[in-house]
Amino acid sequence: MTTELDPRQILEGVTTATITTILLKKGLRNVWIRGARPTREGQKRLVGRAFTLRFVPAREDLATPASWASPISTRAAIEAMPEDAIVVAGAMGITDAGIFGDILCARMAKRGVAGLVTDGVMRDAAGVLATGLPVWCDGAAAPPSVAGLTFVGWQEPIGCGGVAVFPDDLVVVDDDGAVIIPAALVEAVCAEAPEQERMEAWIMTEVDRGVPLPGLYPMNDETKARYEAAKAAGKA
Repeated sequence: MTTELDPRQILEGVTTATITTILLKKGLRNVWIRGARPTREGQKRLVGRAFTLRFVPAREDLATPASWASPISTRAAIEAMPEDAIVVAGAMGITDAGIFGDILCARMAKRGVAGLVTDGVMRDAAGVLATGLPVWCDGAAAPPSVAGLTFVGWQEPIGCGGVAVFPDDLVVVDDDGAVIIPAALVEAVCAEAPEQERMEAWIMTEVDRGVPLPGLYPMNDETKARYEAAKAAGKA
């Protein structure tokens, strides 16, 4: 099935759980970013292209406050971020140095960045929340990034939470975390995801009315036939 809808319109109605199942069927097991959790309950599901940031371990001659004014800095990277991008920052899982604080997040929000995903942590936690920028991260820490990390570039392949992320991969984030869809698989996922959600919604109605799980989830041939009949009748 093909569709003329924008992938974002389709995937905004699809859970990350469903996406991981579809990608698993295509042989991709490692697409969920470890350590990236929503900073507040009920954050809206977001879909956007990845804008990558890369940190490496701190080296004393490079990871200094003076580096913040360098042409290769998080400040410069923020000014290159396009509207509606989802920033994915590979921070090596470091949890004792915050990669961004309230001022940088406020600037990202002002530029129309959709959200930030990282396997690291934030600083100025209350201020970051006040900016309204949706963030998925591994907590908060007071020290600045240079206390534990060196920023080395943007829009290049990175590792984040154990996942390989390439610029312009599609990112989907919700209450279950962040999932990466390789750019080459976006169309295939969009073709399958709405039907997967529709099928699972019907299965839930069957569970609600007391149908046992064997043969229902996953469906056997008899259940598939009932499901198709329900679709034809407009009841699924």
